[in-house]
Amino acid sequence: MAKYLLQTSYVGEGVQGLLKEGGTSRRAVAEEAVKSVGGTLEAFYFAFGPTDVYLIVDVPDNVSMAALALAVSASGLVKATTTVLLTPEEIDQAVQKKPWYRPPGQ
Repeated sequence: MAKYLLQTSYVGEGVQGLLKEGGTSRRAVAEEAVKSVGGTLEAFYFAFGPTDVYLIVDVPDNVSMAALALAVSASGLVKATTTVLLTPEEIDQAVQKKPWYRPPGQ
């Protein structure tokens, strides 16, 4: 399973829907949405500031995450940003790889 951070903000009537349904209802919807692509919801937190909700999800792969993100964004009521999360062990594997790279101008 791959792990992702979703940062979401309610847009327009999405805020009205939140006021009507409440926070626990939205968390339940998020759990079902993640489950529908074969994943699990690890964390769901509301927040102050430009981001209304932070979610950490485990889903099978990038394609599943893309499908979920597209469904959320297509509603027009929620703006979502998705970040791939890496474990310390994955970083250990990454530092062992030595890709070729030439910085600009050098």
